[in-house]
Amino acid sequence: MMHTILAESTTSISELKKNPMAVVDQGDGFPVAVLNRNQPAFYCIPAEAYEILMDKLEDLELAQLVEERKNQPEIKVSLDEL
Repeated sequence: MMHTILAESTTSISELKKNPMAVVDQGDGFPVAVLNRNQPAFYCIPAEAYEILMDKLEDLELAQLVEERKNQPEIKVSLDEL
């Protein structure tokens, strides 16, 4: 079975165990594919890149929610009624 590797850098689990921070540094801010038997097992992603990814996913979810609700009727409310 062949898998696509979605990172420019790769490393082995053995190398990750030896020096995890060197693996993170190897990616230069981008994900590093960690291989097990020459197949991607997981991706090592720096915290900043992960946070950016989570923000983008949240934005996509909110945009989808806006699209779903944009044609709903408006309901007028007063702050005093809340």
